[in-house]
Amino acid sequence: MSIAFPIISWANGTNIYEVNVRQYTTEGTLQAFIKHIPRLNAMGIDILWLMPVTPISVEKLQGTYGSYYAASSYTEIDPSYGTAADFTTLINTAHALGMKVIIDWVANHTGYNHQWTVQYPEWYGKDEKGNFSELYGWVDVIDLNYEVPELRKEMIRSMQHWVKEFNIDGFRCDMARTVPIDFWVEARGECDAVKN
Repeated sequence: MSIAFPIISWANGTNIYEVNVRQYTTEGTLQAFIKHIPRLNAMGIDILWLMPVTPISVEKLQGTYGSYYAASSYTEIDPSYGTAADFTTLINTAHALGMKVIIDWVANHTGYNHQWTVQYPEWYGKDEKGNFSELYGWVDVIDLNYEVPELRKEMIRSMQHWVKEFNIDGFRCDMARTVPIDFWVEARGECDAVKN
């Protein structure tokens, strides 16, 4: 494990602060949250961990706004939070204060109307009737099938997108135990090749 997942010095023994952008401020936007970063820095926060900022699937939506963990895209920002430029400003603001930013990464499943359900339906788990399936009792998500090599490649490409486009520092991997360990080893290596 230690060889595949070396501890990054800046993450060892630091203060991590989880951020729910939608509910952190009255506005629920990236711009509104950015104003709070200097205060969090002064409190001794080293790493901002953002809950998913990707768009939420509307099919089988739970509640008024849906679950952050039922994504409809892996590479877009939910427009209700703001724009790519807003996200870049957030990252740059944190970095200017010496802070790191990690984002929630949901690799086990997507929402029902994720882009891939139409483009690549074979990337999903299916039941005996050929319907999308999910193993944990969540009604708004469907499981991905990691036996498909193309899925693995595109998942890693999607992770690298956030590093390349926005200069994030890492990922908090949601439901990591439900994704094959060999995928995580490969993904870590491929993302480290872009930025340690």
